Amino acid sequence: MKNLILAFALTLSTLFSFSQDEGITITVTIDNVKNDTGKVLMSLHTSETFMKGKGIIDAESEIKDGKVIITFENVTAGEYAILALHDENSNQRMDFRENGMPLESFGTSNNVMAFGPPQYDDAKFKVEDKDLELNIRF
Repeated sequence: MKNLILAFALTLSTLFSFSQDEGITITVTIDNVKNDTGKVLMSLHTSETFMKGKGIIDAESEIKDGKVIITFENVTAGEYAILALHDENSNQRMDFRENGMPLESFGTSNNVMAFGPPQYDDAKFKVEDKDLELNIRF
């Protein structure tokens, strides 16, 4: 009987330890998209991938009433930044004017808007041991 109870307790503790290894969920809301045309593209980046192409996790969402919610799941602890783009013409990239200024709205985690391209140090945040909810403004 002791062996049965011990085996049951060991099984339960193993199940709980696996459920804790699933990673963190980051839920990002953008509620000021200027229209519902196109999609919002969003990428989770490390310092190595920021402004250099695809993120470590990329996602996209339809826009409804100027709002999108995108969730990044199973994110491991570490330091990250998020880039978001309102891809109005659905061409999967940011479009620019002849003078280099963006034609489409964009934003970053921490909502720092400066002249010039976004900087990782301005947009970075830490993922530790609990789920996060972020709001990005365009």
